[in-house]
Amino acid sequence: MTFPPPPYGGYPPPEGYPGGQYGYPGWYPPGYPPPRTTNSLAIASLVCAFLFAPLGVLFGHMSLSQIKRSGEDGRGLAIAGLVIGYLVIVFTVVVVVVSAVFLVVMAREFERYDERMRGDSGYPGSVVPAQGVPLPEFDPPETLGSNCQYPATTEPSSRPVQPPQPGRTPTTPESIPAGIVTDHGEIGLELDNAKAPCTVKNFVSLAEQRYFDDTRCHRLTVGADLRVLQCGDPTATGSGGPGYRFPNEYPSNQYRLTDPAMTTPVTYPEGTLAMANSGPGTNGSQFFLVYGDSVMPPTYTVFGTIDAKGLAALDDIATAGVVGGAQDGKPRTEVTVESVRVG
Repeated sequence: MTFPPPPYGGYPPPEGYPGGQYGYPGWYPPGYPPPRTTNSLAIASLVCAFLFAPLGVLFGHMSLSQIKRSGEDGRGLAIAGLVIGYLVIVFTVVVVVVSAVFLVVMAREFERYDERMRGDSGYPGSVVPAQGVPLPEFDPPETLGSNCQYPATTEPSSRPVQPPQPGRTPTTPESIPAGIVTDHGEIGLELDNAKAPCTVKNFVSLAEQRYFDDTRCHRLTVGADLRVLQCGDPTATGSGGPGYRFPNEYPSNQYRLTDPAMTTPVTYPEGTLAMANSGPGTNGSQFFLVYGDSVMPPTYTVFGTIDAKGLAALDDIATAGVVGGAQDGKPRTEVTVESVRVG
C-alpha cells in the first residue's frame, strides 16, 4: 500500500522535535542554535545616556548583570551607554562647578565695585584712593536759582508731602540757620542758600512739612575714606523718598556734564552737609552728614555745614560703629531724627 506524497515536498518533523511543526515560529533547522535576543535594557541604556545620563548609567549596569546571567546580546550597547552616560555626567558636573565659581567671582567683583562707587538706594559713593582733590572754587552759574524744578518720580512718596513751589528762588540770604534734633542731641546746621538755593528750598520745605520727624538715620560709614551718617528716609531702608526729584547743584554745576573730572574723586571736608542720590538729577529727601573728610565723586550737592556740637554728637554715634562690625551699614546705636528746625 502506498501513500501519496506530502504536500509541498516534505514530511513534517517527527513528534517531539524541538520547535514544533515545520515552518512555524520556534522551529530551526537541525544543527543551528536559535539566535540570541538583544537585551532591552542595553538599548534603553544607550538611549537614556543622551536623554538623562544617570538613568542611562543605571540601565547600563543592570543590563550587564542580566546579560551575564542570560547570555543575551547587547553587551556593547550597554558599555557604550555607560561610557556616554558617565561622560555626560562628568561634563555636566564640570559645567555646574565652573558656572558656580564664575557667579561667585562676579558677585564679589560687583560687591567691590558697589563699595567703591555706590549709587543705588541713594547712597553716596566710596572711592579709592583715599585722598581726593579739594572741592572746586564756587563760580555761580548764570542760571543759579532761576528755575528750580521738582518733577514727580515713578515711585510714590514714603510719607505724604508736597514738592516745593517751582520757579525762581533767591540766593539771599546767603545762609539759613537750621538744626536736626536727634535722640543724641541737636546737630546745628548752616544751610548754604548762596550755592544751592534749589536744594536748600527743598530741605526747608520738607522740614516745615515735618517730613523728617520721627525718622531713623539708616546708614553709617566708618571707613578711612568715607565717614558719613545718612538720614532723610522715612522707611529707613535707603530707598525711600518724597515722590519727586531735582537736579544737582554745587559742586556738580562747576563741571560740564561730559567733563572727565566728574568722575575724579574730591574730598568732602569734615562738617559738610550734602544730598544723597542714585545718579545725576535724582535728589530727593536723603542727605548725609560728613563727620570726617570723605572722598567721592563731585556728584553730591553740598548745601550746608555742621557746627562743632553736631560733629561731637556724630563722633559719639560713629564710635559705637556699624551693626555686625562692618564699615558700612546700619548704625549700631540707633539714631532717631525727632524734628528739624529752620531759622
